[in-house]
Amino acid sequence: MKKIILLVSVVLFGCVGYAQAQTSEKKLSRQERKEAKRAMEQALFEEAKQAIENKSFTLEADQVIFKRGRTAFVSSNTNFVTVNGNKGSVQVAFNIPVSGPNGLGGVTVDGNVSGYKVTTDKKGNIRLAMNITGVGISAQVNISLANGGNNATVDILPNFHSNRLTLSGTLLPLDKSSVFKGRSY
Repeated sequence: MKKIILLVSVVLFGCVGYAQAQTSEKKLSRQERKEAKRAMEQALFEEAKQAIENKSFTLEADQVIFKRGRTAFVSSNTNFVTVNGNKGSVQVAFNIPVSGPNGLGGVTVDGNVSGYKVTTDKKGNIRLAMNITGVGISAQVNISLANGGNNATVDILPNFHSNRLTLSGTLLPLDKSSVFKGRSY
C-alpha cells in the first residue's frame, strides 16, 4: 500500500512540474509575441515615415468622420488621400446606390501639392500639413501619424465651404497601396 501511495505521489509531482514548465513556456511565448508585434508596428511606422519624407504615399481610409462627429465605415480601396511628388489626389466614395461624379458614389479630385511641411513632436508623432489645389478642390490637408504604427488620420478642410471631413486608416508607401481611382474633375 505504501508503494502505491509513493508511486502515485511521484507521478503527481511529475505531472505538476511538467504543467508548470508548460505554463512558463506559454508566458515566455506571449512576451515574445508582444515584442514581435511591437517590432513589426515600429517597422511599419518607419516605413510610413520614410514614405512621407519621399512624398510618395497613400492613406487608405476605412472610416470617415463627418463634420458633426458622425462616423461611417467605408472601403479602404476607394477612400484615400495620395501624394506622388508634387501631385496629390483626394477620393471619397460612399457605399450608396447613386454613382456620383467619380462613378463610385463620391468625389475624386486631383491637384498640385504645395506648402508641404512635416513636423515631429517630442513623442515621435508626425504631423504633415499641405495644400492640394486643383480644378475641383482647394483644401488644406493635415495628416497625423502616431508613433509606433502606420495608423493615421487626415483632416480635409476645403477652402470654399465648411464641410470638414476626417478620414482614418493606414498610411502606406505608394508601391504597396491598392486603391481604385474613379473619374476625377
